[in-house]
Amino acid sequence: MQLDFNDERPIYLQLAEVIEDAILRGIFQEETQIISTTEISVKYKINPATAGKGVNILVDEGVLYKKRGLGMFVSSGAKERILKKRRDSFRLRFILPLMDEASKLSITKEEIIAMIEGSKGE
Repeated sequence: MQLDFNDERPIYLQLAEVIEDAILRGIFQEETQIISTTEISVKYKINPATAGKGVNILVDEGVLYKKRGLGMFVSSGAKERILKKRRDSFRLRFILPLMDEASKLSITKEEIIAMIEGSKGE
């Protein structure tokens, strides 16, 4: 898990993404506890409020939940929520612009697929 302090994105958003990545890779399993915001702030040398803000984004999205007095836990279905969110984002950020540009250039779906398959070996 790594944060990039030179990245334009706010640290708390990067932190939320790092935690999501850990969930997707199985480092944090559903219904298990994640490290505390204090541990996060020490590990990454960031303000505890910044760590809390990143974690709270995931709470608001239903990816994490708090057990009073115990800490933060990964919600059931968290991995699927993250996958859906990221797939939707991928579609909006990459697929729709690609299809728009392909349409302007009269590139067919088959040609796009051939381009993708041809780039796999590169």
